[in-house]
Amino acid sequence: MDQITFHHNTVLSDVHLLLPNSSHMMTRLNGVGQPVFISRFKILWSREESCDLGSPNRGEGLDCDTQEESRSRDETRSGTDGGVEPPLDEDGDLEVTRRSVVTIGIPKLKRYFNFSTEHTMATPLEDVGKQVWRGAFLLADLILSQPNTFKGATVLELGAGTGLTSVVMAMVAKMVYCTDVGEDLLSMCQKNVMLNKHFLEPTDADEEFGWTEDEVADLYDNTAFIIAADVCYDDDLTDALFRTLYRICNQLHHPCTAYLSIEKRLNFTVRQMDVSCEAYDHFRHCLSELEEMKDGRTSFTVEQVSPNFPQCLQYERVELLELWKVTAAPI
Repeated sequence: MDQITFHHNTVLSDVHLLLPNSSHMMTRLNGVGQPVFISRFKILWSREESCDLGSPNRGEGLDCDTQEESRSRDETRSGTDGGVEPPLDEDGDLEVTRRSVVTIGIPKLKRYFNFSTEHTMATPLEDVGKQVWRGAFLLADLILSQPNTFKGATVLELGAGTGLTSVVMAMVAKMVYCTDVGEDLLSMCQKNVMLNKHFLEPTDADEEFGWTEDEVADLYDNTAFIIAADVCYDDDLTDALFRTLYRICNQLHHPCTAYLSIEKRLNFTVRQMDVSCEAYDHFRHCLSELEEMKDGRTSFTVEQVSPNFPQCLQYERVELLELWKVTAAPI
């Protein structure tokens, strides 16, 4: 029997896995022959109102019929102790009541709009930036729930991927630098800006950013926030992120705040012979090193942000999603 060799494994984001088929469609092939899809996500938000879909764990945001049905199922399941006969089918066999998968419902009285994003589906690990990840949604929720924090600010995103978080940030910020590496990714970012330009006023949509001395000087003079969504899944890339973050913060002319989102991905590893998350452990190690660094130029403060802000996008906000805040201040 011939031996089968896998050259690489592909991974698929939970965002795309749980998205209904009717919400995305293939549009083209990118430069390396990968199918590109457009997905439409509902965002519950307006500049006049705070967003709130409720917590997926509390049943908030579901309509009344869904909540009544859920309570009915709970009462049926607990009927054994209360003296209620379990449900039987016509043959007298036990009819098992299975828990249904309930998505987060949008309150009928709230307003929402559709947000379109180009992306690929399953990709090798080196191309996961072409997908949409829950970490980007968590960071987008923070932005939409606290628009006054970022209003009128200049923001730099590192490892933007599809550019979803940058486009959301551009709804409230004055200037957003959306950066990543690779022609395919940058082309996808530009297309996503154009797909959602009715929400924005892009100032540099047709002209490529040249990183001239004047442009870089403007970046260092005005940047108040740095964001990065779910970019710490490989130790080498995580090291590169923190080196870049350190260098940029040392060059800025005023204090800066960075928001980093990450999702713990648990795996059984042979090295530990246990379930662990080595990429997350390395991320936390880099955070500790950054906070303890004393170079006489910049001081760094690290704190975890509690994800108790409202949820504006439809996704599963799992407990393994985390948001970290790094404050850099010149000494």
